[in-house]
Amino acid sequence: MTADISKIRNIGISAHIDSGKTTLTERILYYTRRIHAVHDVKDGRGPTMDFMDLERERGITIQSAATYCFWKGHEINIIDTPGHVDFTIEVERALRVLDGGILVLCAVGGVQSQSITVDRQMKRYGVPRIAFINKCDRVGANPFKVVNQMREKLDPNAVLVQIPWGLEKEFRGVIDLITMKAYSFEGDLGDEVVEHEIPAEYVDLATEKREELLDVASLFSDELTEAILEERVTPELIHDAIRRGVLSYRMTPVFLGSAYKNRGIQPLLDGVIRYLPSPLDMPVTAYDLDNDEAEVKLHCNPSAALVMFAFKLEVSRFGQLTFCRIYQGSLRKGDTIVNMRTGQRVKVGRLGRMHAQEMEEIDEVGPGEIAVLFGIDCVSGDTFTDGSVRYVMSSMYVPSPVISLAINPRDRDSQVKVSKALNRFSKEDPTFRAYVDEETGETVICGMGELHLEVYIERMKREYGAEVETSPPQVAYRETITDRAEFDYTHKKQTGGAGQYGRVVGYMEPLEEGEYEFVNEIVGGAIPKEFIPSCDEGFKACLKKGALAGYPVVGVRVVLKDGAYHPVDSSDLAFRQAAIGAFREAYKKARPILLEPIMRVSVEVPSEYQGTVLGTLTQRRGAIVSAVDDGTYSVIEAEVPLAEMFGYATHLRSATQGKGEFTMEFLRYSPVPANIAEEIISRRQKEARARATA
Repeated sequence: MTADISKIRNIGISAHIDSGKTTLTERILYYTRRIHAVHDVKDGRGPTMDFMDLERERGITIQSAATYCFWKGHEINIIDTPGHVDFTIEVERALRVLDGGILVLCAVGGVQSQSITVDRQMKRYGVPRIAFINKCDRVGANPFKVVNQMREKLDPNAVLVQIPWGLEKEFRGVIDLITMKAYSFEGDLGDEVVEHEIPAEYVDLATEKREELLDVASLFSDELTEAILEERVTPELIHDAIRRGVLSYRMTPVFLGSAYKNRGIQPLLDGVIRYLPSPLDMPVTAYDLDNDEAEVKLHCNPSAALVMFAFKLEVSRFGQLTFCRIYQGSLRKGDTIVNMRTGQRVKVGRLGRMHAQEMEEIDEVGPGEIAVLFGIDCVSGDTFTDGSVRYVMSSMYVPSPVISLAINPRDRDSQVKVSKALNRFSKEDPTFRAYVDEETGETVICGMGELHLEVYIERMKREYGAEVETSPPQVAYRETITDRAEFDYTHKKQTGGAGQYGRVVGYMEPLEEGEYEFVNEIVGGAIPKEFIPSCDEGFKACLKKGALAGYPVVGVRVVLKDGAYHPVDSSDLAFRQAAIGAFREAYKKARPILLEPIMRVSVEVPSEYQGTVLGTLTQRRGAIVSAVDDGTYSVIEAEVPLAEMFGYATHLRSATQGKGEFTMEFLRYSPVPANIAEEIISRRQKEARARATA
């Protein structure tokens, strides 16, 4: 347990895919002497934080990985997160528990689509951040352009605290605008930071950019403003002002470097401990279950009642690990903790801290720290306490899956293995879901994209030895209504003895935001209060499968205005059946339509292929949002239906000689064009008839 909580930094490293996050983390671990040799994404062994075989083979991060290190007397807990949008839940749950972040940007690519997504996620959880413009040694590197993009798209107060000393193959180091010194990084791995006077050709640029920095920083410090006027500015005053700006979420100091070439990492680490918050700086609230879920402020106090949040589950060679962030109190090996969701009491047998896939056992952990528990039965998002308080913490945002495919185990042995794998994957990843289709009897898995499901199928084969066959991916269509429709339905059944009777009157109408809303406007007891929940249940039951094409129904508000009951024959079942009948009756009149997921697609390609790529997107019913060409590279943003994006990776590679790359993420649901909707409905009806005659 760290004695001085003010010297703890919990940070996440996030970025667009291939911006160099994992390489940066590897260098941080090396310079803090957590590791003694550097391994890169492209060498045989792979970096420390990408320890899964699949990660090393594909050269991408799939799972977030945790580690910790020490720099100048400060403890830094780090979570390295994936950049690919299919694994966005890993970023969500990391940012949910972290106090600060490093947003990594490519000096050539600049602010890319996933950079914007990560920025939105950081803002969702109130995570202050600093930025690091990586790859300043690459051809086409232009950090000044990247900062301008940040101001336009992410943060108007993004400001350089360094300028580059050379660029591309001439990139030698950085010029610090606070100390007004130049720094180079000497030795085989840049271990030795050497201070120089600013070269004469950079003095004017450094002076100009320092003025920009002081203009922004002075917004957050009256002391600095006075010092500027009196010409007595000190580095300490600037550091204090920047820290205030960062903690207020209104300033992003920007550092520069090249992780691969070992330049600029040590000053970035100085920025982490100077500007990013400690757990003491971050206000945290929970909800008191004993006081009508009233908000309570948590205190980073080791002697207070324990409150901790389970943010990630992972099955490793050590067994099931539960990653927890301790917000209040302390936890010792042998303590008993209570799961606030289930009420279950659990004894903590083993307690540890992770360094990628390696684990170090510890006896105690305190507030502000991240630890792993062994063999605890829970799910992501559970709150644990010591039982003296009944607090729960707000959960994380979990996006809904947009793609599914059916899997069929090849034999009985694989069937058992698949069942075990699906159970584990569903617990580990809230965006991965599995269910058995009632009509076909097939096992269906759902996820965030083709790569997401492809990785899990590969993991079934490697980790469980399960051989499966897959069907083509299916789009998660939805149904909704476009008009208001009245209903007046009576469910009446007499079967000897007590019968069934229930009448419901009201209307359904489109709901702009949300999936379903039930409004009870009955007055005067036309339907007794005890039967109202049964009406709600009946309406909800109809949402699972719409009458149009059998897809889930969303965007419906049901208003119950009147009804009737029988003192003997009315029951919960009768009113549930009445609601089901009313929904089916009104749904047909409410002009139902199909909705399809629309994806935000970002394609990066050499400029000569811009026209070709625009053509590939418009052929797929894509709406072009923007096409920015900087002379060498083009970035094309488009909105394209998911149904049209299957196989696009192969198409793009062939159309651009392997030089184009793209990312996509879910944007919204939109109506399917009438001619395509007819085809989908017709196909679904044929499938239903085929199943009925089989």
